[in-house]
Amino acid sequence: MRPKKHKTTGSNDLFRARLDQIINMKHELVLLAGKIDWDWIDGEIAPLYSENGRPGIATRFMIGLLLLKHTYGLSDEGVCERWVHDSYFQFFTGEEFFQHAFTHEHSDLSHWRKRLGDKLELLLAESLRVAHEAGALRSQDLKRVAADTTVQPKAITFPTDAELLHAAIKDLNRLARRHGVRLR
Repeated sequence: MRPKKHKTTGSNDLFRARLDQIINMKHELVLLAGKIDWDWIDGEIAPLYSENGRPGIATRFMIGLLLLKHTYGLSDEGVCERWVHDSYFQFFTGEEFFQHAFTHEHSDLSHWRKRLGDKLELLLAESLRVAHEAGALRSQDLKRVAADTTVQPKAITFPTDAELLHAAIKDLNRLARRHGVRLR
C-alpha cells in the first residue's frame, strides 16, 4: 500500500525539539533537501505499490537514506546508525522533530532497492537536474561521458578451503570406484 502523505504540523511540541529550530538552515543537506522535488519522485514511485496491505514507508525517508548512503559512502547499517545521531540526516529524510531511535528496520533499505529496480535511474535524473540547477554541473560537462567498467562484478568464484576439500573428496571417490575400492 502506498505510504500516507507526510504532513508537517508546523507547531511546537513541549517535549520534542523541532529540527528547523536547532540546526543551521544554511547547511548543505538542508539546502539540498529544499532543491529536490520529493513530490515528483513520490509520484514516479507510486506505481510500485499495490492497493492492499499496510501503508509503506515514506518515499522521502527511504530515498533520502539511499542518497545519504551513497553520498557519504556508508553501509545500510552505517547510514541507519548515523541517522540516529545526525540531526541533518533526519531533516534531509523529512523528519520534523528529532528522533532518538531509528524508526524502521535496517533491512528496509535492501527491500526498497529491490522494489525500485529500474527506477533508480529516476534518482540519477533528479540528482543531475538538481546539480545543473545549482550550477554544480554545466551542460558542456555532459557532452562527453567516460564509463569505467573495471569494477564490474565478474562471475568468478575463488576457491575456499571447503570447496577444495569437497573437490578432493569427489575425485577420490571417483578414483576408488574406478579401481574397485569399497568405501564406507
